[in-house]
Parts: sequence; structure tokens; C-alpha cells
Amino acid sequence: MTRVLVVEDDPQLVRALVINLQARHYGVDAAPDGATALRLAAARQPDVVLLDLGLPDMDGVDIIKGLRGWSRMPILVLSARQASDEKVAALDAGADDYITKPFSMDELLARLRAAVRRTEDAPLVPETALVETADFSIDLLAKKVVRDERDIRLTPTEWHLLEILVTNPGRLITQKHLLQEVWGVSQSNKSNYLRVYMAQLRRKLETDPAHPRYLITEPGMGYRFEG
Repeated sequence: MTRVLVVEDDPQLVRALVINLQARHYGVDAAPDGATALRLAAARQPDVVLLDLGLPDMDGVDIIKGLRGWSRMPILVLSARQASDEKVAALDAGADDYITKPFSMDELLARLRAAVRRTEDAPLVPETALVETADFSIDLLAKKVVRDERDIRLTPTEWHLLEILVTNPGRLITQKHLLQEVWGVSQSNKSNYLRVYMAQLRRKLETDPAHPRYLITEPGMGYRFEG
């Protein structure tokens, strides 16, 4: 049974989440504050965490950092905070997804299922690291991309960017993280670097670069690879 830890101080929302999750055969623990959440996470070892950022005793970002100190369990943020810098702060701290309140229960459950699937997928093994899509394949060991039976030439920067995205399938990678990893900078005014290189990758890999299927933009936040 998949176990979910719900960290939320709104009793009505907690009740709705517990009812919906239990009806779908999830095991559920609930914590009304950060201290209880950290204690339950250590004791119960949940498979996934649903986390509100606005808790009475501590900020949700600090809870994310606390959990990331010892666990890679998926963390889905549920928050009324809609400012992009708040979303980026949570994602940079280690959250896997960010769902803005109010949300539909169907969307939440779909994202929860996706997060659980990603953790259940076998990790990439370097000796056999092959990512295959309907339109191209990526050999992470040989650092080679093949499309329509032809090798696609990527620059070192394009390869580095693609490698980060495909080794985190389905996960939103923030602009800040990509800028730091690829260029060693995090200034928001350098985001034009990302736009240029993502456009180049889409031209080389996507069937319709203007409507990408694999290299997805989350406006104001970052990018994700959907295999």
C-alpha cells in the first residue's frame, strides 16, 4: 500500500484529502504542523508527501529542506501562494511538484500517481542508460542522440542541458537550477540563455518545435522532460 503524509492545517481540506485517498486505497497520515510532519515522516517513512507551505509553526520550504536532508520521497506542494518566486523557492528546496489552491481532486490524484510512478521506475544504470521516445533515442553513456536513424549533433551545452532534463523525467527543473548547473550562474536576467538553447534542442529533437511534446516549458518556473 502506498502511504501518503498529508501536511495541512486546514481541517476541512485534510478531511477531504483523507477521504479521497483512503477511497483509492492509499494509507494516510496527517500532520497539522511542521514539527509533527517531520516526526511522522521519520517514523512512518511515507512514499509521498502532500505539503502546505503556510503552516502555523514553520515555513513549508524549511520542511522540504529538512526532509531532503535524509530522503528522496516525492514532495508535492499544495499552496495558495501563487507568486512564481515562491514556487521556485519550494522547487529549488527539493519539491517535486507545485499545485496551486484551489485545485481539483482529480488533478491532484493524477499528479500523485505520476510522482509515485517515477519513484517506482528503475533508476538509470550508467552502463545501459538508454532513453527512448517515439521520435528519438538518447544514449547517456555514449552521449549520443539518434533520430530517424541519424546521429543528431549536439553542442556540449545542449547535451548538458538535455542530460539534466532526461535524467529527471517528469520533474520540473527550475531555471535557477539549470543556470547554475550548466552555466554556473543563477541570475534571472540570464534566462535568455535557456530560451535560446531550449529552442535549439527543440529544433533538433521535436517533430513540431512550436508545440513541443518532450521538452516542456513551465512559464516563469522552468522546464521538464516528458518521455
